[in-house]
Amino acid sequence: MYAIFKALGHQFKVREGDVVRLPLMEEAEPGSTVTFDEVLLTSDGERITAGTPVVPNASVKAEVVGRTKGDKIYVFKFKRRKNYRRKTGHRQKYTEVRITEVKAG
Repeated sequence: MYAIFKALGHQFKVREGDVVRLPLMEEAEPGSTVTFDEVLLTSDGERITAGTPVVPNASVKAEVVGRTKGDKIYVFKFKRRKNYRRKTGHRQKYTEVRITEVKAG
């Protein structure tokens, strides 16, 4: 059984037991439980239920594993003949969650 849900502006396809990296959720502490109610599609292997726009009474429960950072991305700005160079970096922050339950509507 799998579900596609929407959280924090992104869509994720998950099964029970999956560990997913979501964009940083400030309020979620490691060890806490979060519930995502905006389930767009569910499937039990033979039947697919698509929502319009969400599946009624469906939810995805997850346990927060911890916070991580992505790989470093370097940004380099350059203007020729003007002696202008800027090098900066960025590391995106993520929240890792383990899916504990997928409830179909």
